[in-house]
Amino acid sequence: MSEETVLRVDGVSKSFGPVDVIANVSFSVSSGSVVAVIGPNGSGKTTLLRTLVGDLRPTDGVVSYEGPDTDRTIGYLPQQPTFRAGFTAAETLAFYSSLLDGGDPEALLDRVGLVDAADRNVENLSGGMRQLLGIAQATVGDPPLVVLDEPASGLDPNMSEHVFETAARMAGEKRTVLISSHDMALVEETADDVLVLNRGTVAASGTLEELYSRFETDSLRGVLNAIVGETDRVEVVGGNR
Repeated sequence: MSEETVLRVDGVSKSFGPVDVIANVSFSVSSGSVVAVIGPNGSGKTTLLRTLVGDLRPTDGVVSYEGPDTDRTIGYLPQQPTFRAGFTAAETLAFYSSLLDGGDPEALLDRVGLVDAADRNVENLSGGMRQLLGIAQATVGDPPLVVLDEPASGLDPNMSEHVFETAARMAGEKRTVLISSHDMALVEETADDVLVLNRGTVAASGTLEELYSRFETDSLRGVLNAIVGETDRVEVVGGNR
């Protein structure tokens, strides 16, 4: 894994009126890595990711992209991607590609394993296929950093695994992936580094081995329980290696 930094977050906070959703968050993301953001519901994961990609402006602090200078620096998949009905998967990617000179739609579909669905209208795609199409759209223009917000949410185990395998493969192509998820088993299989949010702050960060050692456990579920507390509900999937 490269030690070059592609994204730096310094003291970032985001408030909505009197409510502080994230507070004084700082971390950096290394190029070519898969970094997972985990935490209980309401910990600020989505707000953090939306702030990192510029969808929200931070109340305080600075987000600095430090990767290669390209037309599209950061690609983003929101939790619930939407596409215009009546267009095929290939036509959808062709439209986005035309805005950025972003490459061949078939190659983008092949990247996520959707070539066979190229001529299928987006409204007729399964939930998993729409997520994969969203990942393909997020990689239009080959951004060095791709941010995926809960890409496996609501998917069956096989499709969830495929989505995470796709994310890992993208990182292997010298692209950096920042991904949030409740599926601890898939995070354990995929992530190089993990950022744990709790109540809007960074409760812990590091490699899996570093986190296991620090919290004297052998799973991310154990890490979360140690941070959040056994009496609080932590809604996660999997977590035993």
